[in-house]
Amino acid sequence: MTTAAKIRRFLAKGLSADDVAKRLGIPKARVQTVQWRDAQKAKLSKIEKAAKKESNPLDWKWVTLPDEEPTKLLVQPDHLEKAINVLKTQYIDPVNSPPHYTAGGIETIAFIEAKDLNYRLGNAVKYITRAGKKDSDPVQDLEKAAWYLKREIEARKGA
Repeated sequence: MTTAAKIRRFLAKGLSADDVAKRLGIPKARVQTVQWRDAQKAKLSKIEKAAKKESNPLDWKWVTLPDEEPTKLLVQPDHLEKAINVLKTQYIDPVNSPPHYTAGGIETIAFIEAKDLNYRLGNAVKYITRAGKKDSDPVQDLEKAAWYLKREIEARKGA
């Protein structure tokens, strides 16, 4: 059973996000991410139901949105590209769960918090994990990571 499925099971029993996080030994942010994604899926489901009422479903195409558990949505063929772009921007939360920090199944912040890393080490991890996954120069991201690591090394040498 996936962590997300375990989270959903505990939430369905009425446990709070804090309680679920404690029981599973995970950051509260991970629980909140699952809650947010489920809310987004519910919104998409409502859009899909409304779309089925408006036109012939046989004319629509299934679109799979990227997610831990892929979500399928019916979209009119002549609006396919536009619909995909709009839905992806609505579905992806650039503040709470940006794709360049969630690649690989664990959010960067969850790793940083689990390892109790300080500011410099946390930023090094952040820049390493997003290198090549965001619309920025991957070499520049790695140089930033190295900059933070050098500062951490200097701080520890001076201590």
